[in-house]
Amino acid sequence: MKYILLIYGEEGAWPEEEHRVAIEESVAVCHDLHAKGQYLDAAPLQPVATATCVRVREGKRIVSDGPFAETKEQLAGYFLVDVPNLDEAIAIASRIPGTHRGTAEIRPIHEVNGLPIE
Repeated sequence: MKYILLIYGEEGAWPEEEHRVAIEESVAVCHDLHAKGQYLDAAPLQPVATATCVRVREGKRIVSDGPFAETKEQLAGYFLVDVPNLDEAIAIASRIPGTHRGTAEIRPIHEVNGLPIE
């Protein structure tokens, strides 16, 4: 089953050197997952100030700067994995450095037929 692990954290929570180390550790987790055939994709996101939101209401497009929700923790990145069950996804989330100062939200992917294949 495919799961997305959404990593949330407070911007600025990581001193620059510790953030660099956390990225290196995250890359190592990705290589380990790849070796096990569980890795599908992962990426950190640019700062929340670069976010753009799009809504369509009554046929009109509304574009606004910034994140959808004004919260302390923001979506910081994601891991997309293919593992047998939720317990395995939880084990992976526990290894991600972002969970040391933030939160990983784990959600199963809803498969949709007819989407383009890479």
